[in-house]
Amino acid sequence: MLHKDETVIRCQGHLQYVRGFRCCIEDRAGHVCGGNTEAMHVRVGTDGSMGKKPGDNWTIPGCVLAHREQHQIGEPAFELKYRIDMKAIVAGLWVKSPHLVK
Repeated sequence: MLHKDETVIRCQGHLQYVRGFRCCIEDRAGHVCGGNTEAMHVRVGTDGSMGKKPGDNWTIPGCVLAHREQHQIGEPAFELKYRIDMKAIVAGLWVKSPHLVK
């Protein structure tokens, strides 16, 4: 079920949908996927803040190792290293999510 907590969207169905995809950097040089796919929250330029997780609509699929690296090196460096646009991935997933209330 989709619900908002102050303007931050929480949707377990969408998180499960995102986890159904392969890691967003699985085919990128310098990365060997490991573990199950997780829903990685994109923080930079979203509705998250210090100590506040962004809405579930701001998620992309990533393996455990990718998720850890995202946090260790930061999102700008992660995007640059793997030549991805995290917000573009987010947008593509959110608009196609079967859990999106339209």
